[in-house]
Amino acid sequence: MPRTVEQIALPVARLGTRRALGVHRFGTPGARPKAYIQAALHADETPGMLVAHHLLRRLDHAPVVGEVIVVPVANPIGLAQVVAGTHVGRYGLDGNGNFNRGFPNLVPYAETLLRDRLGADAAANVPLVRKALRAAHAEHRPTGEVGALRHALLGLALDADLVLDLHCDNESVMHLYTGDALWPEAAGLAAELGCRAALLARESGGHPFDEACSAPWWLLAERLGDATPIPPACLAATVELRGKADVDDAQAAADAEALLRVLIRRGVVAGDAGPLPALQCEATPLAGLDRLTAPVSGVLVFHCQVGDHVRTGRVVADIVDPTATTPAAARTPVTAATDGLLMARSNQRFVGLGDLVASIAGVTPLPERGHGLLFD
Repeated sequence: MPRTVEQIALPVARLGTRRALGVHRFGTPGARPKAYIQAALHADETPGMLVAHHLLRRLDHAPVVGEVIVVPVANPIGLAQVVAGTHVGRYGLDGNGNFNRGFPNLVPYAETLLRDRLGADAAANVPLVRKALRAAHAEHRPTGEVGALRHALLGLALDADLVLDLHCDNESVMHLYTGDALWPEAAGLAAELGCRAALLARESGGHPFDEACSAPWWLLAERLGDATPIPPACLAATVELRGKADVDDAQAAADAEALLRVLIRRGVVAGDAGPLPALQCEATPLAGLDRLTAPVSGVLVFHCQVGDHVRTGRVVADIVDPTATTPAAARTPVTAATDGLLMARSNQRFVGLGDLVASIAGVTPLPERGHGLLFD
């Protein structure tokens, strides 16, 4: 399928600099279903960029019957942030924080446009909601380079039927985050990708990209009432492509093939996707994710691997103080607070107080830990 490539210029933050988003389009603009896929919003997370490369090669020869938009490098700002040889791609060095937080909330303005204009036919309400979200987006006035980036990305994706935001963790198994209202519809996506965990939340906190696309549908439905039903018409998910070092052609090609099968199953691309693989996990609440943090600083020594199932109280790691006067008392254990899958762990081996050590996907919601459901 022939593609077009568009360069969306971002505002010039400093004289002598220019940045742009490279946007690859397949199919007919406005055709349904529409799929949007982006990679490396956290610009130091490399696996998604290689997966996008392999997906583009496949889409070049695929019979796209809807519309597909692929942004293989979603954050040219973060891509350029290298400090003393270290790539800092998760946070904006201009003080704008996590690149995957703070996306515009279009719900209040869209609600004003939709009130008393929807009917009892849920399917007929879908295009009206999309039009209102478009209008709300047009009214939003971003400030700064990072704000403009968030605005541009949301504008490409907000009316899509399927939105996939490709990320990775430090060291992890394949997993995804999505909304409560999108399960079990998203189970096929999790099965096709071979996810070992699927984390669900109504609102995860911080307004990340996938929720900026999908949450307006259930939030507007709640605000406007049952008499004017609004279905969750955008299946959006953050897909974590294992760990940062899991970058190789064979794995990326397999992931791209899985994404192409997802597009076929969703009717965006014509073809036969074959039998759906068995689902490897049950969905669990994001509120049940045990974020193990370092109680002290020191050398991090793991006793569990990603993919291990652990029980409450299990020592996942020790933090060793090499300066301890008594070496026998130099170790501080880091223990699991829930039963579940050790989904991810740090790729650093020296940690400071409060640093994230590991994440365990459990089935039981845990008490508040002083941060949002998503660890910033």
